[in-house]
Amino acid sequence: MAVSSDYRDFVLEQLAPLGHITSRRMFGGVGVYANGLFFALIDDDTLYLKGDETLRGAFEAAGSQIFDPFGDGKTLNYWTAPAEALDDQEFLLEWSRKSLEVAVRKSAGKKR
Repeated sequence: MAVSSDYRDFVLEQLAPLGHITSRRMFGGVGVYANGLFFALIDDDTLYLKGDETLRGAFEAAGSQIFDPFGDGKTLNYWTAPAEALDDQEFLLEWSRKSLEVAVRKSAGKKR
């Protein structure tokens, strides 16, 4: 569950156009925030983006894998960023904006 500082820095740099990007170590990985909203995580030098049922099909079609932190089938609704996204910043930002929209919806639901 290690995250190299080089990989973390690369991801944060790629996501910078989304706004104020910060990260925080958590449970051996790194949580990624845009303007205070938790929308992604990094584990084992792999970027996972927040998802929900509206994005599940798109993630599956892109070949993304759901986050299974302990390999026991108890998954969290975070998905690997599509492989090509890390080579194409605009493509990564497109997917990241979708994940941010999920984070906004979840945050709004908690405030009610």
